[in-house]
Amino acid sequence: MPVISITLLPGYSPETEQRLVNRVAQAARSVIAASSAGTTVFVNQASTYQRDGRVFSGGGAARVDACALVRDFLQRMQNRQLADAALLLTPDFTMRFPASPVMHKLEELVSWAHGRYQQVGKNYEKFDESWGDESCVVYCFGTLHGIWLDGTPFEGIRFIDRFEIVDGLIQRQDVWNDLAETQAQRR
Repeated sequence: MPVISITLLPGYSPETEQRLVNRVAQAARSVIAASSAGTTVFVNQASTYQRDGRVFSGGGAARVDACALVRDFLQRMQNRQLADAALLLTPDFTMRFPASPVMHKLEELVSWAHGRYQQVGKNYEKFDESWGDESCVVYCFGTLHGIWLDGTPFEGIRFIDRFEIVDGLIQRQDVWNDLAETQAQRR
């Protein structure tokens, strides 16, 4: 059973420390066949330390909670708060939806989707997060619900979204869903 000790300098929020403890425990269990109940991770606090001839007394910046960022973005998009949603995007943001061109502006998406449905929303089943050295990929999946162009409601249409997060902002979004197949079956 793993027992893992983390030593941090002051300055991190309790939420950041909790995220760190959870992630380190998950990382350990991804390599060691240990149960959640048998994995112990705790944080020690150091007031100062020296490395490479320099003395440090405060921790660095915490990374964004990538799943929370994606949830926030998707909620702003569903509420059509496009200006607020755009604040969460990198300047070189790209997005692609089924049968769409590559788009760079949220207004392009709204215009493109105008001929597909009146309204759409998402019911989330799960968010998965995977970190690399400098970026993160977040997948979310679930079902779509909304209103077709003719006013008929729909629900239960599968979707999966993939987001790339760089420096705390969304750089790319790729979307897969069964909207077109469902529309074709309705005809």
